[in-house]
Amino acid sequence: MTSTDKKNFSKKPSAADTAFTVFNVVFMIVFVVITLYPVLNTLAISLNDGTDALKGGIYLVPRKFTWKNYTTVLQKNNLMTGALITVARTVIGTLLALVMNAILAFIVSRPKFLFRKQLSLFWVITMYVNGGLIPTFILYKNLHLTNTFWVYVVPGVIGAFNMLVIRTYMNGLPDSLVESAQLDGAGYTTIFVKIISPLCKPVYATVALFVAVGQWNSWFDAMLYNRMSGEYTTLQYELMKLLSSVTNQGASAESMKNAVGAVTPTSVRAAATIITMLPIICIYPFLQKYFVTGLTLGGVKE
Repeated sequence: MTSTDKKNFSKKPSAADTAFTVFNVVFMIVFVVITLYPVLNTLAISLNDGTDALKGGIYLVPRKFTWKNYTTVLQKNNLMTGALITVARTVIGTLLALVMNAILAFIVSRPKFLFRKQLSLFWVITMYVNGGLIPTFILYKNLHLTNTFWVYVVPGVIGAFNMLVIRTYMNGLPDSLVESAQLDGAGYTTIFVKIISPLCKPVYATVALFVAVGQWNSWFDAMLYNRMSGEYTTLQYELMKLLSSVTNQGASAESMKNAVGAVTPTSVRAAATIITMLPIICIYPFLQKYFVTGLTLGGVKE
């Protein structure tokens, strides 16, 4: 190391660098506070007495602690059935969608696949144009999907957006990896399973999170296709019905107390929100580490 390098290495940060660092720290602190406050405020309201919460002034800590809001939500009829169906559709739907979209994306990403551009354009069109609600309902009914569990899974097995996201990521992988495997006698199945898929963990995790969140939060399909089948209800649909029933009882705190105990639409809504978002919050940290790029850097030296 020369004397010039030592001088540059030991040079103190300038005033502009210090100001930029301070600005970044302050900005991130403010951003974290803005992001976390609504969640913590909702948690505080959900743990507070409903009629007391109507007075306002609850921010981060409940003023009159109670589990009444959660017991009201958890005692809802068919809630456990809905929770099991929601977990099942989330797990099964996510796994099937990830496998099918990955296979289709791999096929379309191959340069020798005919009509790859035309099919990609067709799938893009389906993202903006659909048959409408009534034709879709008639189609599902003719396919005997209504009043069944599979109406939650089968329609979402292939998603144009998810498939295109995976295909775009695969197109960015070095062709030399596939060519080297083919020279060693590997077939497309081996290439997909042992070479492409391990390198696609970040995009797989991203798509899996997209699908899982969509499956977990979905309630409209339960109301539309399985409304008359209580055995196939979902957690979100049951919570939606609970919120509607509590809200329709009126805004009077006294009427709320007489009807469902010391709860209000606001407190029940807060408890339902926490119950809904808690599983996603628990799963997200395990998938976050895959939200990185550049896993193939240094894999191939040209």
